[in-house]
Amino acid sequence: MIDTRSGEAWMELAGKTVVVTGAGRGFGRALALHAGRERARVFVSARSLAAAREVADEVAADSGAQVDAFACDLADPATVRAFAHDVAAHTGHVDVLVNNGARYLPGPDLWDADDEAISDTVASGATGTLLTVKHFLPLLRASAGADVVNLVSSAAETRNHRSPAHPAFYAAKAAQAGFADVLSHRLRPEGIRVISLYPPDFTDGDPLHPAWDSASRTPDDPLTARSVLDCVLFAINQPRDCFIRSFHFEQP
Repeated sequence: MIDTRSGEAWMELAGKTVVVTGAGRGFGRALALHAGRERARVFVSARSLAAAREVADEVAADSGAQVDAFACDLADPATVRAFAHDVAAHTGHVDVLVNNGARYLPGPDLWDADDEAISDTVASGATGTLLTVKHFLPLLRASAGADVVNLVSSAAETRNHRSPAHPAFYAAKAAQAGFADVLSHRLRPEGIRVISLYPPDFTDGDPLHPAWDSASRTPDDPLTARSVLDCVLFAINQPRDCFIRSFHFEQP
């Protein structure tokens, strides 16, 4: 990315310690790849340790970045605590915590999913986000300027019924949004910014692949992972007196 104020390239994540949940695929994987290319110290988690390690290996091979992988089932409080504990064994601070992990559950009718799937969806998206922030908060407070980034969903917006997701997913994302809102207010005095994104469905992929270049996209194209990532980078690169709380996207 180019800083138009000076005409020189600048890196938003260079030298920062970045933690990404749900990094085994999709946007989490794309963000981890980008963070590695910007010379960040990267920690990734996924429900499956094998999936997390596969992405970590990919990041290391792609950019040579220092990256570690962990298993973390966001619906299981014990693994969330263990994840934060294990990261703390490697670093004394976290600059950017990205709450990307959450279970998606399809089906418009309540009877489209069993009780266990409903409970798991709400726990991973809502409780999981809350506990992740809670247990990473000491590391965030140790940063000179920390950002908490929440990948919520347009499903959390009032009266937005476009998604075919199960009501449990709507409930999880609404709870996540409510938590982010109060967290932003309560952490601001400490200089910790809470940034939430409410995208509709978007196309995953490698955000630095030529196909994702902004010059090639039109209003008729679906939202891409690159555009969502650009919003995250824009927000965390602002001066520390600038608190961008949320990004909402026009629906097609």
